[in-house]
Amino acid sequence: MSLSGLFPIDKWNFRSRSVLSNLPEEEHAALTSLMTTQRYNKGEVIFREAAPAFGIYYIQKGKVKKYRVDKDGKEQIIYVANTGELVGYHAILAGGRYPDSAATLEESTIAFIPKEDFLQLLNRSGSLARRLLKTLSHEFTVLTNSISAFTHRSVQERLAITLIVLREKFKDETPAGEDILIQIPRTDLANMVGTGVENVTRFLSAFKQAGVLTIAGKKICITDVKKLVEISGCGEPLPS
Repeated sequence: MSLSGLFPIDKWNFRSRSVLSNLPEEEHAALTSLMTTQRYNKGEVIFREAAPAFGIYYIQKGKVKKYRVDKDGKEQIIYVANTGELVGYHAILAGGRYPDSAATLEESTIAFIPKEDFLQLLNRSGSLARRLLKTLSHEFTVLTNSISAFTHRSVQERLAITLIVLREKFKDETPAGEDILIQIPRTDLANMVGTGVENVTRFLSAFKQAGVLTIAGKKICITDVKKLVEISGCGEPLPS
């Protein structure tokens, strides 16, 4: 089921894949020629917070979590990036260090673009510069909404929002007609919601009892998206 008219997904989910889509053929070819590809195992760190930024990463296949670690060693997952998205480019544009860490959520294939090569292409390409500016603006909106959610929404609402966003992530790689299965460790799900694993487990069980989803091992299938949107408290207003 589409979320169109039900849930404002663009307020909660940003996609940097638009940065590379529909670039002029010459610029796209130049960018891809700069990439070197590497395979990563599940849970492998790509870069760490505060490390020098030597380049950006393009996810050719897989999923990557962006996160920060607090003084107690607890992770807070900021975002999950999908196939076709860029990570690490904020630090390159700012000329500093990576503001967060990144690690794979599943076995992934990721291309690396060196900092100097990327900046040279950016200086030559008005199209790429405009797309990056638009993407950064969108990301700011999404992060603002996320911060507000942590401050003003309950754990149940935050979990509902997180599941809706993850459903969209996994939907992209699910063949038409097949069930969309969210596969993410409970620890990572809890770190996205900003609560303990026990709370996530308890609310997932409640959602299951309410007929919102089914659970098979680590796999979650949303069976009633409308109900989940109601629980999130973020549904689109009905037309007058």
